[in-house]
Amino acid sequence: MKLVVTGASGRMGQTLIRAIAQSKGCELHAALEHKDSPMLGHDAGEISGLGTLGIKISADPLPAIAKADGIIDFTVPAATVEFAGYAAQARIVHIIGTTGCTAQDDEAIRAAARHATIVKSGNMSLGVNMLAVLVEKAAKALEGDAFDIEVVEMHHRHKVDAPSGTALLLGQSAADGRGIDLEKNSVRVRDGHTGPRPTGPIGFATLRGGSVVGEHKVIFAGEGERIELAHIAQDRMNFAMGAVKAARWAAGKAPGLYSMRDVLGLND
Repeated sequence: MKLVVTGASGRMGQTLIRAIAQSKGCELHAALEHKDSPMLGHDAGEISGLGTLGIKISADPLPAIAKADGIIDFTVPAATVEFAGYAAQARIVHIIGTTGCTAQDDEAIRAAARHATIVKSGNMSLGVNMLAVLVEKAAKALEGDAFDIEVVEMHHRHKVDAPSGTALLLGQSAADGRGIDLEKNSVRVRDGHTGPRPTGPIGFATLRGGSVVGEHKVIFAGEGERIELAHIAQDRMNFAMGAVKAARWAAGKAPGLYSMRDVLGLND
């Protein structure tokens, strides 16, 4: 499977290149970066610690995508929407790990999924998606006023969106378990004299610092007891291998918008 990596010189891009090299039946077809990147023209293998691959980092997506089977994309929302359009034109797979998308971005991605096979997830790891299933089941079993739900997450200092895509994925799982609309029933910021915590909303707390890859905890707080479900990511390779797995799963699937739960069979 010929795969294109976007944002190829970033931390996640380099990890994706290494993951593809380790994955049977996959090969790096092209490596893309934005037009102002200082890494343009560099060998994608050399910057990823693999040695020379003969694939130069480029800012021109069209020649790369024209003969590719799929795109793996952990970039920024504006770029992701653009790549979704390219994937739709080429009728290929698009794996999206980008977070921070707006409702308008998501609508554009859904439109592209009429022609491209798109897998989009706030987190590509098996562990987080299994956690999301457990959170949904717990929220459903503990529905009512007895337990408050709080989502706590921490990432490295360079992360630009908050709450993280994973935190929102877990919050959505909790909301699905409760049968409520997350947008209308969430608290993202607390400051000043907030008064008592209301019953029902799902709270989010965001921590940033250092080099933390990703830590997430969903707390079900009741009277006299507390349940905590957590995931700690220690290596970005978990996300990268999940993305490659998603690409292989999506090959040959009908156009549409899928999630990692589909890829991992957790919706069955």
